[in-house]
Amino acid sequence: MTVILCGLGGCLPPKIIDNQQISSGLDTTPEWIESRTGIRERRMVSDGLSMLDLAIKAGARALASAEGRAVQAVVVATTSPERICPAVAPEVASVLGLGDIAAYDITSACSGFVYGLATASGLIAAGIADSVLLIGAEAFTTFVNPQDRATRPIFGDGAGAVVLRRGEVDEAGALGCFDLGSDGAHSDLLAIPAGGSRQRSASAGLGHEAVAPGEFYLHMDGRAVYEQAVARMSTSAQSVLDRSHWSLDQVDWFVGHQANVRILQSVAFELGLPADKVAVNIQRLGNTLTASIPLLLNDLALRGDLKAGQRVLVSAFGAGLSWGSTVLRWPQLTTRNSEWQD
Repeated sequence: MTVILCGLGGCLPPKIIDNQQISSGLDTTPEWIESRTGIRERRMVSDGLSMLDLAIKAGARALASAEGRAVQAVVVATTSPERICPAVAPEVASVLGLGDIAAYDITSACSGFVYGLATASGLIAAGIADSVLLIGAEAFTTFVNPQDRATRPIFGDGAGAVVLRRGEVDEAGALGCFDLGSDGAHSDLLAIPAGGSRQRSASAGLGHEAVAPGEFYLHMDGRAVYEQAVARMSTSAQSVLDRSHWSLDQVDWFVGHQANVRILQSVAFELGLPADKVAVNIQRLGNTLTASIPLLLNDLALRGDLKAGQRVLVSAFGAGLSWGSTVLRWPQLTTRNSEWQD
């Protein structure tokens, strides 16, 4: 028994923000942003649209792609929840009409989708569910300081989803082994300092005005994150290749988390993968955190670049620090455009 990817969907908010709009009011230029990140534009929630709305639409499209397969659990990976409490997954399940099934959120930042794949695989392996809807959904632009040129240009909003089912090892769509890791000693490299129990305890009775407004936004040590991301993703990806007995020549696509084009290029160099096997869509979507990998898979499949039977290496890195990798052989499936209105 193994786990098969049998459905795929994505959703992007309609609002497009280009580098010219981002650089206005910041000490930067559109050219500087693109040269440093590879990003030209990104999507942003607006007018009350939230990550829940994106998650619901991406989930519905993944279920349609799976030809209406019944699922027994919903897992939502997100770093930008609707509320601190409760989890959003039960609401997603309710709106989608899935009944009183198991539903919960996981938080592992940008590596959350890979962690979600492992979590969903565990539910299936344990016999708790025959099929699982996994969604990565983010409205993280709401957590980025609009005055911070180091973080504001990087992030975009969106959601991607897959349906996973029980199956046989030799089927197309089969997931392989996983490599997951973390290093909490470096948790401050990517963090939102305020809003949690530590800050609330420290400022009890003082109110939020006792905390600098910037503490409620993401803080990032860009250079250190870059170095950690390249090292961790390279080692993790090589580990799953070795354990899967895949050679580099057998890899058709490297689908890495879309954080920064330089990180992707450096990881490919460390692995010895040619540039034409590195999948990229960061130039138009930015870093969509947990949504980046399923949105990229959806783009590749929709364009016909990702074909049934091809071998895919997946790897991600995020705050925590956390990282993870897996492999799969791509199935034959249909999908739809990720636009809000397609």
